[in-house]
Amino acid sequence: MSTAVFVAAVVGGGLLFLFRRLFPPEKAMSLLRYPADTMRGKTVIVTGANSGIGKALAGELLKLRARVIMACRDQRSAEEAAQDIKNQAGPEQGEVVIKHLDLASLRSVRRFCEEIYKEESKIDVLINNAGIYQCPYTKTEDGFEMQLGVNHLGHFLLTHLLLDLLKTSAPSRIIVVSSKLYKHGHINFDDLNSENNYDKAFCYSQSKLANLLFTLELAHQLKGTGVTVNALTPGIVRTRLGRHVQIPFLAKPLFNLASHVFFKSPLEGAQTPLYLACSPEVEGVSGKCFANCKEEELMPKATDDEAAKKLWDISRRMVGLAN
Repeated sequence: MSTAVFVAAVVGGGLLFLFRRLFPPEKAMSLLRYPADTMRGKTVIVTGANSGIGKALAGELLKLRARVIMACRDQRSAEEAAQDIKNQAGPEQGEVVIKHLDLASLRSVRRFCEEIYKEESKIDVLINNAGIYQCPYTKTEDGFEMQLGVNHLGHFLLTHLLLDLLKTSAPSRIIVVSSKLYKHGHINFDDLNSENNYDKAFCYSQSKLANLLFTLELAHQLKGTGVTVNALTPGIVRTRLGRHVQIPFLAKPLFNLASHVFFKSPLEGAQTPLYLACSPEVEGVSGKCFANCKEEELMPKATDDEAAKKLWDISRRMVGLAN
C-alpha cells in the first residue's frame, strides 16, 4: 500500500512539474468594473455564447444593460445558458435574445444575417468568439476542413454580411477571438483545406493565424467608416474548447485539478473581450491585438499585409463573395 502511495506521489509530482513547464500559471486577472448602464441601448452579438468565455462575456454584458444576441449552434444549451446568466445578472439587466447560428454551414450564416437585418435596427458590437479545437478530421457542410471552416471562414462570411449594418451603426466594434497558438502555424496556401495532410494541432494554429490576418486586412478595409476591428488572445482558459483532446482516464482527475491551478476561469478569460467591447480607451483603435487588456506585439507572420490580402481574396472566393 505504501509503495503504491509513493509511486502515485512521484508520478503526480512529476506531472504537476510538467504542467508548470507547459502551462505557466496565468496571472490572476483583475475583473473589470464599469458603470452599470455602460452598455444600455447597445446591441451586441456574441457567437458561441452558450459556454466558456462566450457565456461569461454575455453575462457581463447583460449586467451592463446590453441587448445580447447569443448566436449559438445548440439551441437547448443556449437556452440553459441564457437562463443561468439572467439569474446571475440581478434585477436590473439588459435583454437576451437567442438565435441559431451554425458556423459550419454558410447557409446557416446567411439565414442568421437575414434575420438580423429583419429584426435589428443596429449592431453596436460583433464578437466573433465561437471556435473548435483540434477535432478529428471532418468537413463542414460546404466541404471545408472543420477548424478552418468554423474558426475562420464562418466568421469571415458572418462579418462581411453584417458590415452594412455595422457601418450604419457606427461607431461600432468588431472583436475577433484568436489564440497564442497562432505562433505554431502558418497559412498553407497550397493546401488550405488540408486535403493532403491533416494535423489537428497545426490546423487549429492556422485558423487562429487566419483570425489575425483577417483582422489586419479588415482594419485596412474599414478605415474611415467608424467601424473598428481588433483581435485578442485570451490565454489558457478552463472551457469545453478542448473536449476533443484525449486525456488518459487515470490522468483526468489530476488534469482537472491542475487546470484550476494553472488556467484562467471563463470569467477571467472574458475580461479582454469585455474591455474591447466597452472601454472608451480603445475608441477608434483598430487593427490591433490585445492580451490581458493590453496591446500585444505579434509575430511578423501575423502582421504580413501581403499574406493578409491573399488570404482575404481566397476566403472571399471560398465563401461565395468573390463577385
